[in-house]
Amino acid sequence: MNQVLRGIKVLEQGTFITGPAAGMFLADLGAEVIKIEQPGAGDPFRAFRGGLYSPHFQTYNRNKRSITLNPKLPEDAAVFDELVKQADVYIQNFRPGAAERLGAGEARLRSLNPRLVYCAISGFGQSGPASRRPAYDTVAQAASAFLKLLVNPENPRVVGPALADAMTGFYAAYGVLGALVERGSTGVGRSVEVSMLEAMCHFNLDAFTHYFSENEVMGPFSRPSVSQSYVLECADGKWIALHMSSPEKFWQGLAVAIERPDLFQDPRFADRDGRIRHQEDLIEVLGAIFRRHDRATWCERLEAQDVPHAPMYDTQEALEDPQVRHLQLAVGAAHPEGGEWRTIRSPVSFDGQPSLSVTAPPLLGADNAAIVDPIRQRLRGNAGA
Repeated sequence: MNQVLRGIKVLEQGTFITGPAAGMFLADLGAEVIKIEQPGAGDPFRAFRGGLYSPHFQTYNRNKRSITLNPKLPEDAAVFDELVKQADVYIQNFRPGAAERLGAGEARLRSLNPRLVYCAISGFGQSGPASRRPAYDTVAQAASAFLKLLVNPENPRVVGPALADAMTGFYAAYGVLGALVERGSTGVGRSVEVSMLEAMCHFNLDAFTHYFSENEVMGPFSRPSVSQSYVLECADGKWIALHMSSPEKFWQGLAVAIERPDLFQDPRFADRDGRIRHQEDLIEVLGAIFRRHDRATWCERLEAQDVPHAPMYDTQEALEDPQVRHLQLAVGAAHPEGGEWRTIRSPVSFDGQPSLSVTAPPLLGADNAAIVDPIRQRLRGNAGA
């Protein structure tokens, strides 16, 4: 991994996605991230598919170390306090008030370490009428008006990955980085607060901007219509995506690729406004044309004409793409129980060097001997002195 955050120590007391994702983004940049888990079960995401190493857990917990502490036990609470005194960042994604009950509230931890950057992630914010409500990915997507842009009204069902969870973790890491930069000049840490609702409203900024400036409430087809985006089935049953945007050269190239130079002389499709108004008609016309050849043929033709396109891959196909292979996006590490563990590397390169090294997500309590035991021994020695 790249080491731009080398020397930064992060304590992550997170579960499921938002807190662990924030910790992982910092770990990918070289921070030492110590994941504090409950003895026995650990992060609940560990057990979603049996055992304590589910794919869900693996997704957001690479490049970390794992220790187990029970904050209700005085001995473990003392170890936790010692770790806080040494840390640069603390991350939690408890419901508001839970951290204080666990002895991990901001005021207490910053009294132990004024340089600490304290990051609290919540569903709906630390205060307000909804602050105590449970929040998961779909809840945040819905409350931020983002889900309305994804759900097809003809077949209404939730689609796609846990975007709100991951984006909230990203915004949290972004806030932590800003606080660390400021601390470099002030010597004092900050409280960083991020909620899933706030993160997804900001991520949905385009829809809110359209509302503020044009009083327009966007729907699931608003942006694809304006951007002139299409997904089309090919003769082999595979799909291809086009993002035509506004430059006329792309449309002229498409006309050549599909061997229909007259198509965009049709008044419905002759200019951008017409194509937006009549997109349904254009989808029907292009759909019939693209079903005449297989996807590979269409990719070759579209690339020759510099038309913005890509095969609509599934996960396996994406890994086999020549550009993905060239960029070395798939990387591996030793699995803690033997064999190879694989993941997708961080997308950020520094000085032209991608981050090709990674460590696998830790087994529960894997670093107790290296981190917790020495602190316990020291505390016992001090008590006996």
